[in-house]
Amino acid sequence: MSTEEFALPRSRAANERLHALIPGGAHTYAKGDDQYPEDLAPVISHGRGAHVWDVDGNRYIEYGSGLRSVSLGHAHPRVVEAVRRELDRGSNFVRPSVREIEAAETFLATVPTAEMVKFAKNGSDATTAAVRLARAATGRPLVALCADHPFFSVDDWFIGTTPMAAGIPAATTDLTVTFPYGDLAATEELLARHPDEIACLILEPATHSEPPPGYLAGLRELADRHGCVLVFDEMITGFRWSEAGAQGLYGVVPDLSTFGKALGNGFAVSALAGRRALMERGGLRHSGDRVFLLSTTHGAETHALAAAMAVQRTYVEEGVTARLHALGERLAAGVRAAAASMGVADHVVVRGRPSNLVFATLDGAGRPSQEYRTLFLHRLLAGGVLAPSFVVSGALTEEDVDRTVDVVAGACAVYRKALDEADPAAWLTGRPVKPVFRPRA
Repeated sequence: MSTEEFALPRSRAANERLHALIPGGAHTYAKGDDQYPEDLAPVISHGRGAHVWDVDGNRYIEYGSGLRSVSLGHAHPRVVEAVRRELDRGSNFVRPSVREIEAAETFLATVPTAEMVKFAKNGSDATTAAVRLARAATGRPLVALCADHPFFSVDDWFIGTTPMAAGIPAATTDLTVTFPYGDLAATEELLARHPDEIACLILEPATHSEPPPGYLAGLRELADRHGCVLVFDEMITGFRWSEAGAQGLYGVVPDLSTFGKALGNGFAVSALAGRRALMERGGLRHSGDRVFLLSTTHGAETHALAAAMAVQRTYVEEGVTARLHALGERLAAGVRAAAASMGVADHVVVRGRPSNLVFATLDGAGRPSQEYRTLFLHRLLAGGVLAPSFVVSGALTEEDVDRTVDVVAGACAVYRKALDEADPAAWLTGRPVKPVFRPRA
């Protein structure tokens, strides 16, 4: 199908209905149709494995599935069967289910650097609980977060630091300070500037680049020396870096860590884990002030915990993390070769760990460009590739990856033409895609 023929009339109509009923037209801003070329945001009918189908009947090879949450592929049989076994047994009771014991034991066996765990439904609740716990344990008001990492929570302590800070009092935002990733000297200077005020350092232990040698261990030492809590947000790195997360791979143990996304393979489950001495402050076996840590009606639904256990067992028994890395390496090599062959290697750039690849679209001067991203996404969609990122799932085949590379090559050929014209406008069909965090719609 040529890009001129590619149209999504049913998806377009469905998007109109979505916007009439749901603010933003989606329940996650990163899934909004503003993240795709105008009138070319597919609305999904169903998915299986590494493929999804839209309401127009088009089939796509999908990347970044469920915002990185569906790492085994859609409707994975081991996960579906585990969930199905629970559905006829009831999902939520007035007292804890035995599944809560089993799920906690499974998690702590998979992530042995943690001593206790509490489950919730989303990552925001878990990270905010970590912040609250750190403040309670230290008696300090300030939160220091890594400024180079894009998202931690929907709650005010973080969102107030973004361009979408409407509705958040400055007094709340003033309690959050930032530090740069990879720069121990800058972090130490921040801690010295706010002596005995910073409750925690919170960051993703790794993202699109590996931590500098000694960096995470250095943060551990700084946190210990300055008496603050070290929190690793492992929503993305959990399972994709190793079954035990980045802390398991790099051998640096945080005080608290948060997991989600891949943990449920699309089912809603997240986790706050960490040292017993801290976690117990949210329990009933300590003598200090009680911390309202996590208390969610649906946090321990039996089918979601069953999904989490099935995911962890599948990762360990089937070597899923190694497979994600192998698939990512094949994809990255193919995309880089395709970009080079079309003369755009300096403009279509693949970055990140093989299990968590993203791409940058740069203009003729090497600057990030939403216009060129729009052009690129349009060509991918028309070729049957749905790829807001190049984050792989374990359900991809080598044939899927090779087909993706072929489509990327075609997109890069058009990219080269647009660069030669020094203007991508002729290859756009409407407004360019937009960043998620912006002050105006």
